[in-house]
Amino acid sequence: MSDINIEAVEDYLRSLQARIVASLEDIDGKATFGQDRWDRPGGGGGDSRVLVDGAIFEQAGVGFSLVFGKELPPAATRSRPELAGHNYRAMGVSLVLHPRNPYVPTTHANFRFFSTNSGGDDPVWWFGGGFDLTPCYPFHDDVLHWHRKAKEACDPFGDDVYEKYKKSCDEYFYLKHRDETRGVGGLFFDDLNEFGFDKSFAFTKSVGDQFLPAYLPIVKARKGHKFGERQREFQLYRRGRYVEFNLIYDRGTLFGLQSGGRSESILMSLPPRVRWEYGWKPQPGSPEADLYKNYLRPRDWLSQ
Repeated sequence: MSDINIEAVEDYLRSLQARIVASLEDIDGKATFGQDRWDRPGGGGGDSRVLVDGAIFEQAGVGFSLVFGKELPPAATRSRPELAGHNYRAMGVSLVLHPRNPYVPTTHANFRFFSTNSGGDDPVWWFGGGFDLTPCYPFHDDVLHWHRKAKEACDPFGDDVYEKYKKSCDEYFYLKHRDETRGVGGLFFDDLNEFGFDKSFAFTKSVGDQFLPAYLPIVKARKGHKFGERQREFQLYRRGRYVEFNLIYDRGTLFGLQSGGRSESILMSLPPRVRWEYGWKPQPGSPEADLYKNYLRPRDWLSQ
């Protein structure tokens, strides 16, 4: 039997959820997270924390789930077809933060662990996760700070780790039908087990622990930025891209729905308000055009 410590993973993920919730309440200063504990009929359950109508966050969701079942759903076996039909255990923390101010970027983070019995003596397991940033009105310094923190999380684990998972993030959070990235990227890793359990777990913790230092300074710098109806309407329009990605491409959303997960908790990542507009184009030379021209394509941010 492989020496994996599932209890330690669960303890870390629950503590990460608690730390993130406390920090977001502190910086928001107005609203607090409601707690919704739930059971899954097929096995397991979770703890969904949701903040609404805050001073900074229009809606913020930070959820923990631990579910198990008799058969892995298709979203989890796409890259591992040999595991189809096997039982599984999956746990993770997932968050999406939708700020009120269009100058404060939306962000997403996810940290998860899967294990399954492939029919042999040793369980098959892997970690996954990462974080990404989705600004409407990006600031170059914010993007550099975000990627520097991402690189700091990766540096102890190899010289090429940041570049590998930064590239993976650019490729994963890409809307093919729009020919644009969802935002300015970050880190994305999946099926991580080649380091061995201890190092893979340490890497996951390193990325998880770097989320707040990466995001909170950006919030503090932009939360007081004045905005008007134009910026708000553009924010709602860009949120439409977030919805499109989550409902068309996101593996976590597909896994949750395919495994009979709780729809309210799975879909708490969606923004509270959003709009679409047919054939919209940014005005040349506008701040909105700057987003499309300079930020919605993969870039090597730290070499510039």
